[in-house]
Amino acid sequence: MSDLAGKVWTSALNARPDVRPEFDRSRTVRFYDTTLRDGEQTVGVIFSPQQKLEIAKKLDELGVGRIEAGFPKVSAEDGEAISLILGAGLKAEVWGFARATRGDVEELVRLGLRAAVIETPVSDIKLKAYGISREEALRRATEAVGYAARNGIRVAFFGVDGSRADLTFLMNIYSAALDAGASEVVLVDTIGVCTPEAAEFLVNWTRDWTGKGVPIHWHGHNDFGLATAVAIAAVRGGATWIHGTVNGMGERAGNADIAEVALALQALYDIPVEMNLQRIREVSEFVRQAGRYELEGWKPLIGSNLFMRESGAVASQFHIPEAIEPYAAEIVGARRGIVLGKKSGLDSIRLKAEELGMELPESQCAAVLARVKAKSIAEGRLVTDEEFRVIIESCSANVSS
Repeated sequence: MSDLAGKVWTSALNARPDVRPEFDRSRTVRFYDTTLRDGEQTVGVIFSPQQKLEIAKKLDELGVGRIEAGFPKVSAEDGEAISLILGAGLKAEVWGFARATRGDVEELVRLGLRAAVIETPVSDIKLKAYGISREEALRRATEAVGYAARNGIRVAFFGVDGSRADLTFLMNIYSAALDAGASEVVLVDTIGVCTPEAAEFLVNWTRDWTGKGVPIHWHGHNDFGLATAVAIAAVRGGATWIHGTVNGMGERAGNADIAEVALALQALYDIPVEMNLQRIREVSEFVRQAGRYELEGWKPLIGSNLFMRESGAVASQFHIPEAIEPYAAEIVGARRGIVLGKKSGLDSIRLKAEELGMELPESQCAAVLARVKAKSIAEGRLVTDEEFRVIIESCSANVSS
């Protein structure tokens, strides 16, 4: 938290002994980014191999520890992207993704990947959907994991829909995967149905029988808007790797947003994380443009509205950031500013004129504000800086004449 000292202005209630939750704060939480695989499953999004390479470089600069580069067995383009990323000399580990089949793992071996997630369905509802018995799922998992391990691939076993699986079977198949050569486990809330309490229980329960030497990952989705809260609960339970995507991309309501989780852990819970949040808005915009989609202006950390103030009542407090914002804009590489529109007040006008280096006599403020409001209401949008300049000049001309 030391690098955030004096830059975060949250509630003193968070630190009360009867409120502050227990975490193992000696461990640094790290992030496994799946933007290039699970994130690309966002409806309508396609990344080219070259775009995936550039995104991987951005993720590396962000401090992401592991980058899931793709699912090569189902996409030749993913195989090409993985080869490009492996050759880029990144600091982050490059991981692949495979189903629990020999053919999928052979493709990982062919590409030279040294680490991979291997998945198989584990809930009864998913097994039924795939037409696979529990026994068959267990056989596939052990054979695929064993083959990968024998070929020098570090495996994290990934039980699809594990949050809805029978716990006895979940323990059996994960234990079998570990015995077959997996060295890490991923607990998976495939359709985002875990409460924070359930996630914490599941991670804690898993740690009890795997032992503390087996890293536990959490992979969650945001279908109930709780992905960040659930990821934090998973960390409290003992997870050390959190899966997620840039901008919370993904199927349906998306995956956990790695930046939201990182900031919440660090700023609200004093948990050390490995993430350079000052780069997040740059990375977010790069990924957004590559994916050709829009983001709401009020999205945490990266929204365009977060440090912009239109309301006159808020603008009057602009000189005291902690009065109107929970953390300093510099934490996420943002710039504070005043925008003008229907809700602006006299302080908004004065601050914007000062920002633009324009003279605005006090006697003209009311007239300028009235024209700003009228234009904003008539056109249903904010007034641009250039339009504001014209309004000031016009008001000054009227006074002179």
